[in-house]
Amino acid sequence: MTSPRSHRKWITRTTRQAVTIYQVTDRLGDGRTVHVSGDEIAATVSAWLAELGTRSPLVEDLARAARAGDWPAAHAIGEHLSVNVTSLLATADGRPDS
Repeated sequence: MTSPRSHRKWITRTTRQAVTIYQVTDRLGDGRTVHVSGDEIAATVSAWLAELGTRSPLVEDLARAARAGDWPAAHAIGEHLSVNVTSLLATADGRPDS
């Protein structure tokens, strides 16, 4: 007879790991909104600023504050950059967590 524990070697569970996705909204122009990972915040905002012919070192500060959950700082920096950033909980496959 085989022990139930011996079957654990080949039985795996599929888990839905939660990750943070950020909603970034451009408050200038058409108000476009994207959902990105924390590592994509700076690149997204930088690209929007480049379309306007400008750049800012504040985009890195914005991304850092959002990833750290420092929402007062993220909102204050976002005001200067004319963007809004909020966090959304999603599963590892990108679907909203229900």
